Amino acid sequence: MSKMGMVIDLNRCIGCQTCVMACKVQNNVPDGMLWNRVLTMTEDEEVDGVEGTYPYVSKQYVPVSCQHCENAPCVKVCPVEATYKDENGRVLIDYDRCIGCRYCMAACPYNVRVFRWEEAVQHPNFKFGDGRVPERKVGIVEKCTMCKELTDDGQEPRCVQCCPAEARIFGDLDDPDSKINTLIRDKNGEVLLKDKGTKPQVYYLGLNGGK
Repeated sequence: MSKMGMVIDLNRCIGCQTCVMACKVQNNVPDGMLWNRVLTMTEDEEVDGVEGTYPYVSKQYVPVSCQHCENAPCVKVCPVEATYKDENGRVLIDYDRCIGCRYCMAACPYNVRVFRWEEAVQHPNFKFGDGRVPERKVGIVEKCTMCKELTDDGQEPRCVQCCPAEARIFGDLDDPDSKINTLIRDKNGEVLLKDKGTKPQVYYLGLNGGK
């Protein structure tokens, strides 16, 4: 797969947070940190708001994590080249090079990078995290890797595997016949903050009420 990407169908997302927890477990993300979040969207941008008038209300959930941008501003501003684009189109972080300056956090228009303030808390009876996922030291930045350890092995990211509503679809953006490219074409897939020119590799179906 030469250019990994994802489609998220907002008409199917039920806001259950399964993708959020699956991500935390897969990557051993500490308490108080999220690589993947589920937001809500309303016309007036009210946080956790709804559309309509009670009792006839509705809510649209919008999962947000690293958009793995083709024109990634985080890559451009990193002073030590710790953030980079790999050969499969993923935006990744070399944790050994990161100096924790947080320039990348300031540059990201999606607010999807997090700073590790403390060590991950392990449950005494359950080991969190895929053993292949690198341990991150305190004082660096981290984020969604599109589950590099799984996708390098030919599997789907954990959030895609675990979504009960099948709202997430993973695939190759370089393959014109891939399922995600078909969905983007046929169902008018859109990206977040298109005006920023970052060219995200995560597309959304049903954004702004579309079908």
